[in-house]
Amino acid sequence: MKKIFTLFVFVFFALGLNAKNLQAYLSYAAFFSPADGSYIETYLSVVGKSVQFVSNANGKFQATVQIMMVFKEDGIIKEFKKTDLLSPEVIDTSKIDFTFMDQQRFTLPDGNYDLEIQIVDKNNANAIAYKAKESLSINFPKDSVAVSGIQLVESYSKAATTNILTKSGYDLVPFTLNFYPSSMNNLTFYAEVYNTDALFKADDKFLVNYYIESFETKKTITNYFKFRKETPKKVIVILNEFDITDLPSGNYNLVIEVKDKDNKHVAINEIFFQRSNPSAQLSLQDITAVDVSNTFADKITSIDTLKDFIKSTYPVSTQLEKFFAENNLKKSDLKTLQQYLYSFWANRNPDNPAKAWNDYYQEVRKVNKVYSTLIKRGYETDRGRVYLQYGPPNNITQSYSDPSAYPYEIWQYYTLQNQRNKKFVFYQPDLVTNDYELIHSNAIGEINDPAWEMKIMKRNTTSNNPDQLKGQDYYGGKADDYFNNPH
Repeated sequence: MKKIFTLFVFVFFALGLNAKNLQAYLSYAAFFSPADGSYIETYLSVVGKSVQFVSNANGKFQATVQIMMVFKEDGIIKEFKKTDLLSPEVIDTSKIDFTFMDQQRFTLPDGNYDLEIQIVDKNNANAIAYKAKESLSINFPKDSVAVSGIQLVESYSKAATTNILTKSGYDLVPFTLNFYPSSMNNLTFYAEVYNTDALFKADDKFLVNYYIESFETKKTITNYFKFRKETPKKVIVILNEFDITDLPSGNYNLVIEVKDKDNKHVAINEIFFQRSNPSAQLSLQDITAVDVSNTFADKITSIDTLKDFIKSTYPVSTQLEKFFAENNLKKSDLKTLQQYLYSFWANRNPDNPAKAWNDYYQEVRKVNKVYSTLIKRGYETDRGRVYLQYGPPNNITQSYSDPSAYPYEIWQYYTLQNQRNKKFVFYQPDLVTNDYELIHSNAIGEINDPAWEMKIMKRNTTSNNPDQLKGQDYYGGKADDYFNNPH
């Protein structure tokens, strides 16, 4: 399961919590109440078959998961809650096919926070508490328009009474994952828009748009755009859905934006999600209809060069584009390869595809020079891919001489596609080549391994406990410090 983390101010993330047995998924979204101020909602779902059920006083079986959440600002605890989440009672533990959920609300003023979560299966004597940490920001200015966090919704209904699931008269059952398999064909979401009455006059009209865009290209996906004309209100409620039956496999953002009568951006928010839909594919016929006469692609007349150029686009390709290229272009003729390369960059810069390609190729040459190995081009390595996909990091911490650890690098991005303070950990387990493997990141859609420190320390550290996340502390070991406080 891919992980999602914070996207931006008042945003949503989902974090898969996987220990040896326990599997749980946490998400959160920030909202604003005119009566009570800003607050964070957390949604935690636990996979029933991943935890241990024990007999209770009712003669049935039940699981208990202990959850601790702490919100800190500048190291000072601002909110804290420790709860025991009880599963439904069951009679037959061999037929557990459900998840059970916990939802909480934390009132927090605007600011920058660290959310720390600890979760453990209380019925598992060998369980080790899983811990995670994430930075987030809350910012709901009183004199400007803002969009709340976007809550993905599994189902909703009119509220008969007010409870923890209730917002704006609806009971919303949260969808804590960011992954939509082919069996799910509706993407339902809830959000709120604040303070339009502070910016617009009472009789002004403005637009609230919501659409799905490619995560990689930021282009709106055809047929996935909706809008509403609105008049100013203190709070505008958005509860809507998209039919994603025909949405291809890939990485996407669901975007909500407010535009004024002159079509200028006023406020925007987005949430990342993934779609698996093998039945939706790119069409070779569409590619071969592209006219490349007198274009930059027309001047590339070597099939081998074209294949290398196309392969170099994989770090910035959508999943659909990469799948198409890998499966349809291996035996293609010169013209088809030219057409694909041209259409790839025309989709990103219709006004000047040649400039888009030339700018990107200059970066490809850089990573080929720095990160190539004897058997890989630079763009094929993990460091090369991350560099091309996200750009150069703001900070690189290098550790090549720690006698108890494999050589490793920690890359830090202050901002990364509307994310804050994202890091990538690469290591070199063979000690010889220039090929550093990505083993952990807190960025959206990237590999997330809580035991990354154990992997780095396996040069001289062994453990028989698969749940152990860290090696023994030793003099000179700084991996954890480098990750939390990059130098």
